[in-house]
Amino acid sequence: MPGVPVNAPRGHLVRSEIAEQPAVADRVLTAAGGELARVAALLREAAPRTVLLTARGTSDHAALYAKYLLEIGLGLPCGLTSTSTLTVYGATPDLRGVLWISISQSGGSPDLVESTAAARRAGAITLAVTNNPSSPLARAAEHHLDVHAGPELAVAATKSYTAQLLTLWLLVTTWRGGDLTPAKDVPRFLDQAVHADDVPDVAARYRFVDRLVLTARGYSYPTAREAALKLMETSYLSAQAFSAADLMHGPLAMVDADRPVIAVVPEGPGGEAVAPVLQALHDRGADVCAVAPAGLAPGATVRLDLPAGMPEDLAPVVQIVPLQRLALEMAVARGLDPDAPRGLRKVTETR
Repeated sequence: MPGVPVNAPRGHLVRSEIAEQPAVADRVLTAAGGELARVAALLREAAPRTVLLTARGTSDHAALYAKYLLEIGLGLPCGLTSTSTLTVYGATPDLRGVLWISISQSGGSPDLVESTAAARRAGAITLAVTNNPSSPLARAAEHHLDVHAGPELAVAATKSYTAQLLTLWLLVTTWRGGDLTPAKDVPRFLDQAVHADDVPDVAARYRFVDRLVLTARGYSYPTAREAALKLMETSYLSAQAFSAADLMHGPLAMVDADRPVIAVVPEGPGGEAVAPVLQALHDRGADVCAVAPAGLAPGATVRLDLPAGMPEDLAPVVQIVPLQRLALEMAVARGLDPDAPRGLRKVTETR
């Protein structure tokens, strides 16, 4: 694989790109202003009536995060699109007054490019958020925001994901005229998460696990979904993510001592909403790993501690890091190479 030193250990690229995330966040914050302020001003003036978000894979979880930001912060109804309605079935919806946001690392997937072009023809305001300003998707949209993650060589996306989240937070916060100051702490919080020493013990505990459940509420729910994807694509285990509310509506029945649950518990309303679910899991004797600041989820079996003091809406930028590291360490412990998961490519082309 290009960029990998001869005889590099398994996971060399993923490990390196995880470690880059504090510097990437610094770069995103330094670049914030200019284009981001212009796009935010344009959106304030356009005053869209609703937002449609389109993405695939890891970027789909960034889109889900944006949905929470937009619906809570701006009161705008948002939907996650089904691109096939445009690319496969040829639908021609009336998208006047709609903001269409396409989120992609590479900006190269044909269905995202084609659906964004179709949305633009249908009257939508189109915005692409990518790690490649010269990509087909960036050209297909009227407006573009670069997430400034730099080249990402590992198939499993890490730094581009957190860069997407931070860029989207900055966009929505600027759009609504909010305070950008909390973002200044993100690089420091990321550095703490990158160097926390609790991940290896949890990875050793779950090394031979074949099935996992992940859960969260609110802003943190996309973190649970992205972590499930990382575990599936690097360790080839069955990882299912549920909103903590949905977990209580049936899937709780499959939880037992042999199927660990990873719960992402933030400070704020989302964490409070997860508390009764954690109690139900405890009552079932479940093995629960809490990804949470110290003091939250005290009954958890094991923990991946997060820095305290992060605003709930910004916390997902940092929450995912211990789970990226967990996926990396579990894959390596199983003798797998998370840099190049079997059957996967960096750019996935779908229609």
